[in-house]
Amino acid sequence: MEVELRHLRAFTAVARLHSFSKAAVQLSITQPALSRTIAQLEAVLNVRLLDRSSRQVEVTDAGGEFLLHADRVLATVDQALAAARRMVTLRLGFSWLLPAPWAQDAVDAFQAATGVSVTLLRTDDPVQALHRRTVDIAVIRGDLAASRPVRTVHLCDEARIAVCARRCPLAERGRLDWSEVRQWPLVVNAVSGTTGPWSWPEAQRPTRVITTTNYDEWVETIAADRGIGIVPDVARRRTPHPALCFIDLTNAPPVPVGLAHLPDGPQKLIRRFVEAAVAALSSATAPTSG
Repeated sequence: MEVELRHLRAFTAVARLHSFSKAAVQLSITQPALSRTIAQLEAVLNVRLLDRSSRQVEVTDAGGEFLLHADRVLATVDQALAAARRMVTLRLGFSWLLPAPWAQDAVDAFQAATGVSVTLLRTDDPVQALHRRTVDIAVIRGDLAASRPVRTVHLCDEARIAVCARRCPLAERGRLDWSEVRQWPLVVNAVSGTTGPWSWPEAQRPTRVITTTNYDEWVETIAADRGIGIVPDVARRRTPHPALCFIDLTNAPPVPVGLAHLPDGPQKLIRRFVEAAVAALSSATAPTSG
């Protein structure tokens, strides 16, 4: 049997804490498993490293000498692991504005917890980007029932608002009901938009639809007063436009927001990012006192 890193970590923990029970807690293993690991190490080295005769565990002379070298080995290994992790990146795809502030908080928490950086990649079709392996995980809006093998996690729902040109008659009203949208020409982002004819039952769909293929085209078509648009409320806070007017939209169903990934992606990192996203969302929605 060869000496492994787990032997070194077990020995240094007991030597520093002078206790098997405290070291077991620190290492998140059972005390019997820790005792077996130390016994294996001493058997391989054929030397006694720890004195268990007293109430407190003490390091023998040989153990003290071994501890100096074990500390240096573990420090070097930890430095190498940290350097390697800094080179690892989780690629997060998105088609449009990331929900704020939880997306930024999730990225910060994930990077702090894992040492892995997050690369943000904008793409018109995040699900297609997953299949092309250009992103590892993606923020998606709208229908979360993605086709297999894509897996999705629902995070939150965003309110919808209406958008029109400032010279549009609707701008003077300041409010629009979901049932009234069909009376106006509807500008739709057919690639990454969250609202289109599909958002209504067939008998209630808008009769005039203008199709665009990306967000910039969608914005400028509305600004040119060719129709109105429906978008998550985050647009009102994040993308002001001098030619656009944002209108409150009543009785509109919310837009679901989630994370999507493939089952054969970097699952450990994906799981940690989902955990960070859920925790950040909980913090953002938690009530504050005072």
